[in-house]
Amino acid sequence: MRDTRRTARPAEQAAKAGLSLSRFYELFRQATGTTPARYMRRRRFERAAEMLRTTDLSVKEIANHTGSFDFSHFVRDFEKLYGKSPRAYRRAARNARAASDV
Repeated sequence: MRDTRRTARPAEQAAKAGLSLSRFYELFRQATGTTPARYMRRRRFERAAEMLRTTDLSVKEIANHTGSFDFSHFVRDFEKLYGKSPRAYRRAARNARAASDV
């Protein structure tokens, strides 16, 4: 399981690539259509959604594992992205899987 809590900051990534920070941001946006911060936020929530579907970890454990240490913000932001709370998302995913197993 990949730990998404710690990611290199854009300045570190730019230095590793031998780019100025502004050039790094420009190329990153061209490649992904978004900023590094928004990209990493989205990836963390994608990982959280995957973990909700595939593990029995508590929602709090998943929030911590994906770098969201404020549980209420995690729940609120997850709901904005996926249209339902993490618990409701997990329940729907499990119900869909059970229905496909029939």
